[in-house]
Amino acid sequence: MDNRIRNFNAGPAALPLPVLAEIQAHLLNFKGSGMSIMEVSHRSKWFDEVIEDAVARVKTLLKVGDDYHVLFLQGGASTQFAMIPMNILAAGDHADYVNTGTWSTNAIKEAQLLGKDVRVVASSEDRNFCYIPAGIAPTPGATYMHITSNNTIKGTQYEKFPETGGLPLVADMSSDIFSRPFDASKFGLIYAGAQKNLGPSGVTLVVIREDLLKRTPKDIPTMLKYSTHAEKNSMYNTPPCFSIYVVDLVLTWLMDSVGGLDEMERRNKEKGDLLYGFLDASGFYRATADLGSRSLMNVTFRLPSEDLEKKFVDEAGKAGLGGLKGHRSVGGCRASIYNATDLAAVTELVDFMKDFEKNNG
Repeated sequence: MDNRIRNFNAGPAALPLPVLAEIQAHLLNFKGSGMSIMEVSHRSKWFDEVIEDAVARVKTLLKVGDDYHVLFLQGGASTQFAMIPMNILAAGDHADYVNTGTWSTNAIKEAQLLGKDVRVVASSEDRNFCYIPAGIAPTPGATYMHITSNNTIKGTQYEKFPETGGLPLVADMSSDIFSRPFDASKFGLIYAGAQKNLGPSGVTLVVIREDLLKRTPKDIPTMLKYSTHAEKNSMYNTPPCFSIYVVDLVLTWLMDSVGGLDEMERRNKEKGDLLYGFLDASGFYRATADLGSRSLMNVTFRLPSEDLEKKFVDEAGKAGLGGLKGHRSVGGCRASIYNATDLAAVTELVDFMKDFEKNNG
């Protein structure tokens, strides 16, 4: 415990310490089974209780009913870039996409590889994805509008989701799922790789509404059909049992220890206000995302030179502050302050940044 660092990695990312402690305590003998959670059968009563609880907690947090299906899939969010248009975008139909960075760009490319009619209705590429476009409107007859709710690389996030007039939103929420309350009824499909804000790598959460699930065609591979997994409660094949177990523990922590999404949002805003407030007051550091588009999950910033950025990351690591190097595609620095990263960690980071600026400014 004494050797744990302040973890600002973008993913795999920090997990709540009580969750890690519970995993440790029950790793060898899960609920009296005499087996680890990594050893029990996915057909057993022990795992059945885990996945049923996780499904119920997802629905409770999102405030959705039985017209939504909760799936735990493999292949990461990147596989969803193709599965979504394969399952719900029929021949002759088109979908709207908003391009706010790397992951949106990849989602567009995958849909186009399948020969789908994709229409980019808004983009922030003109200013290197440093903002979220405003006034996004759907095209007539679209099947859905795809967005990426939070952009880990550029540090931007939707403060408000687009008004689509009833057109289903489809959202990649990998990096801000359950960080705040929102109206899930506007969404036909939500997907999220767990490894940023929900659990460990190896499982992807998909929440799909019944009307979109019914669009699944018969002529796509069995494992790529949402209906396959919905019919078998995510256990058509052997699921990533350990990852789902940890997701359930994180959801339990979020509901029972934190107190739900309203309190989680308050904590996240408190952390963001502290860090962005310091950046804006400094003449040494510079936040890269525009006001009004700034992420409360991934705070991206630059120093006066790349040499200073390298020195900053190195010295921060020695001070027990890890994961502050920016994404390899853009450079700079990035502090990922997901749900599990507490205010004390951000306070310690800001104190370090003040000292670094004093010594190097």
